[in-house]
Amino acid sequence: MNQPIQITGKTRQAALGFIFVTATLDVLSLGVMIPVLPYLVKLFGGGDTAVAADWTVLFATTWGVMQFFCSPILGLMSDRWGRRPVILTSIFGLGVDFLFMAFAPTLWWLFVGRILNGMTAASFSTAGAYVADVTTPENRAKGFGLMGAAFGVGFTFGPALGGWLWKFDHHAPFLVCAGLALCNWLYGFFVLPESLPPERRQPRFDWKKANPVGSLHLLQKHPGLLGLAGVGFLFQLAHNVLPSVFVLYMGFRYGWSPEVIGLTLMASGVAGIIVQGLIVGRVVKAVGERGALLIGLFSGFAGFMIYGLAPTGFLYLCGLPLFALTGLIQPGLMGLMTRRVAPNEQGQLQGANSALLGVSSIIGPPLFLLPFAFAIRHDATLRLPGLPVLIAASLMLASTLLAYAKARSAPAGEPQAA
Repeated sequence: MNQPIQITGKTRQAALGFIFVTATLDVLSLGVMIPVLPYLVKLFGGGDTAVAADWTVLFATTWGVMQFFCSPILGLMSDRWGRRPVILTSIFGLGVDFLFMAFAPTLWWLFVGRILNGMTAASFSTAGAYVADVTTPENRAKGFGLMGAAFGVGFTFGPALGGWLWKFDHHAPFLVCAGLALCNWLYGFFVLPESLPPERRQPRFDWKKANPVGSLHLLQKHPGLLGLAGVGFLFQLAHNVLPSVFVLYMGFRYGWSPEVIGLTLMASGVAGIIVQGLIVGRVVKAVGERGALLIGLFSGFAGFMIYGLAPTGFLYLCGLPLFALTGLIQPGLMGLMTRRVAPNEQGQLQGANSALLGVSSIIGPPLFLLPFAFAIRHDATLRLPGLPVLIAASLMLASTLLAYAKARSAPAGEPQAA
């Protein structure tokens, strides 16, 4: 059961199906927490909104810090000992984290759960390395499109599921997600094959590589990789505006109720799923990974501009189909990046990307929330409540220009294992 096997035919499809479910549950868990975790924290804080805000920021920052330091370790572990044990450990950690949140008697117990999850939350990134292992370079963007679809499904239905379960019992959202994660862990334990055979693994675990500085060295070592990582970082930083301010922004500017906002977010998620499932492969085939990346980034810039400047809700919704094309970004970017590293460096690459994601998760909320608060306080004179969205648009434009300069066609084939 623990020995690596050749992944072909039906075995490959079953493995990719499991990876899709794993990635979906990983993102679904984050989506579930969006509407319910602040309320749970508020309950523990005696109903004090200010206390809840302080703790929520602490939770988010701590999770990002844990990702920053631990993702490179887990990524290199997957290169050294295989993807399977790291994925299973991450899924199990996610399940335990939800049990902590379900039964936590105090805020500090919740805090311990977030630390544990931040330390082990590598299932999505290691799943990316798994996809790179079992797909050819030519089909890799399509494989990462599957990962993007999982992301869309999780964030489309996660918040709705969390809010619905919360009505029945405050423990229910966390217990359901814990059950799903642990069932997925059991399924993976018995079914998931290893994708990285021993001969393609790192010969040893090197602590010099298993840290953010070591990850930066990997990005510098391969031509063009650091620039592509910069493109991804700017995109992730801009993307942080969505969970940070969009619910508050739509309610303030357009007077939308929570129900309308929820439907709008769901529509956005469904549009993203359509792009990932039906459009990514065709676009990559037509214009290549670089072209798909540039189309996605520029669409994100244009979509954010519409979102930030639209004076009415109808004009805001007009930007939704255009913004959905940002689903082209990750498949194109990951296709270009994974071509530039050897098979035994795919995990380290994904760890480096997750570390950068951790950094964006730390600095993103204040980058957008503080300008939003400023714009709201001075709305009578400034009349620019979309200021944080325009900041996100400028980051997307910078990412587009950097991609135009750095996202050159990947070299033929793949580097050989070190």
